[in-house]
Amino acid sequence: MAHSDFDAAPILVLGANGKTGRRVAERLRTQGIAIRACARSTQLRFDWNDRATWRPVLEGVKYAYVTYQPDLAVPGALDTVGAFFDMALANGTERIVLLSGRGEEEAQAAEEALQQSGATWTILRCSWFMQNFSESFLLDPVREGTLALPVGDIREPFVDAEDIADAAVAALTQPGHENRLYELTGPRAISFAEALACIAKASRRDLHLAPVAADAFRAGLLEAGVSKEETDLILYLFTTVLDGRNEKPADGVRAALHREARSFEDYATRTAASGIWHAGHAGHA
Repeated sequence: MAHSDFDAAPILVLGANGKTGRRVAERLRTQGIAIRACARSTQLRFDWNDRATWRPVLEGVKYAYVTYQPDLAVPGALDTVGAFFDMALANGTERIVLLSGRGEEEAQAAEEALQQSGATWTILRCSWFMQNFSESFLLDPVREGTLALPVGDIREPFVDAEDIADAAVAALTQPGHENRLYELTGPRAISFAEALACIAKASRRDLHLAPVAADAFRAGLLEAGVSKEETDLILYLFTTVLDGRNEKPADGVRAALHREARSFEDYATRTAASGIWHAGHAGHA
């Protein structure tokens, strides 16, 4: 698609400060494409819980990248995103790229709502992000050296947020991704212990995985200042979604981008070089 097609209308990027939204916005800017990057903290504010903020961000928008905070699995998400899709289409939005979650029934209900909305859609159904270890709730425990998690030997084909962003940008700017569902994972499934060993090797640190009961894990998150809503979500992801249902890698990255998915080793090496995993490091990777 030619750049001139985007001159008049900016591409809307929701969750513009999030793991994928930030990367999508950066890539589109680099390509010289007009964007409208919105979140709760941006000047043109967007808040899923304040519907009065929706219409202004949709003004003049034909293409949108939609990420729902905190997760499509939370109660009420389906009603909210369904209402947003309706408003977007009523305001002239034609194309929606949705970030979704693998193995989450609630997320799949949101996918169906988009597919039935009348929009041209692309769905990015993703496994656990590798970046949860460096840009999310697992960062501080990794820095401290011990990751206490309610996990056994379940394996997960962690996906790199860089691959998700590449797929989103392709869907927003190139033909051939219309009405496609891409299941995005890494190239192989690894256990949390293997993931931590990979990070330990790349960052030259001594890291340990300590199994912990779900109740103790919940208490630790709340004590660390994680909100109750986010704590409930994290527990859901660990106890319900991490039951082996997502263990098998999918080929969505190859289907969307015609290349292999980035490996956890790639991610660990790249991220370790930023210094983010060393105690005392300030800021995000």
